[in-house]
Formats: sequence, structure tokens, C-alpha cells
Amino acid sequence: MLLGISPLFSPELLAILYRMGHGDEIVLADAHFPGETYGKRVLRADGLKIPDLLDAILPLFVLDTYVESPLIMMAAVAGDQLDPAVETAYRQAVDKHWPNTPPIQRIDRFDFYERTRQAFVAVMTGETAKYGNLILKKGVTPTSAK
Repeated sequence: MLLGISPLFSPELLAILYRMGHGDEIVLADAHFPGETYGKRVLRADGLKIPDLLDAILPLFVLDTYVESPLIMMAAVAGDQLDPAVETAYRQAVDKHWPNTPPIQRIDRFDFYERTRQAFVAVMTGETAKYGNLILKKGVTPTSAK
């Protein structure tokens, strides 16, 4: 363990975050997501919920300020409904660390899958919320603290 680093991080996840460059994307995938099918690099974070991972990641990770939204979630398929509590929980973690972040953008299911193909990594979590997948786009890390 390291001081100041959440114990939720595996050594692999910490290394991945360090290796990501600006504009790279990380998919925090729910337990139902076909990460092995769509992800070119997949890490396991079984048992961990996405809000907890966000709270661990975001003190170390700058969100991209040069895009419409650095946060992307899957839109509901026709006939399905979103649980607003999922996005609310994610926003609470985001707003704690980066309060000026634009609203979460929603994209079509298959566009989300394609975006995952291009992502730097997909992290398979223990999140069980339906439509609980979230993409984070990394920004430019400042040379001084935020």
C-alpha cells in the first residue's frame, strides 16, 4: 500500500492510469458489460462499485477540458428506462473532485461499444446497476496541483 493512494487500486490499475496520455479513455464497465469482447486491454476490479472507483481515480486523474464532455454513458435502448440514481451517484464522485465538469453525455449502445474498442483500457467492475458503464477521457495533467 502507498500513502495517499486508495487501497482500491490494484498495482495494474495504478500503472494503467499512469501510462494513459491526454485524450486516452478508460471505460469503467459494469459487471454485465462485454469487456473481453470489446476491450483491447481489460483489467478486473471485481467487487468494486463504480462510484467508489471514481472517488479513488479522480484525485489522480484530470478530466479532459477540450471536449464537450469527458464523461460518457450508454443511452437506454428503446423500451428501457434509466435509473437516475446511477448518474447521480457518479456525479457526486465527479463533483467532489472536478465540480466544473460538464454534464455526462449519453451515446447509443453500439457507439459505446465502438468507443470501448478504441479505449486505452476497460475496467470490469462489480457494478450491477443497469446502464452503469462510464467512459472517462483523460485531460492534460497540470504541472502544479489543481
